[in-house]
Amino acid sequence: MLNRSNKHHYSLHSFRATDITAYLKNSGKLEVAQHIANHESPRTTKLYDRRQDDISLDEIERIAI
Repeated sequence: MLNRSNKHHYSLHSFRATDITAYLKNSGKLEVAQHIANHESPRTTKLYDRRQDDISLDEIERIAI
């Protein structure tokens, strides 16, 4: 994300999402991620899971030009 001075700005939530996603990608369990993040509900932890944001090369190759 860029701020007004065109410098990158990262929030604590960005880092939290990155850490939770990395943990889950490495076979971590949602319940443990929830505990680590100190979330009361697993629904909150799921909001930080960015695994679905990954785009595979196979998906990119589906684009017809």
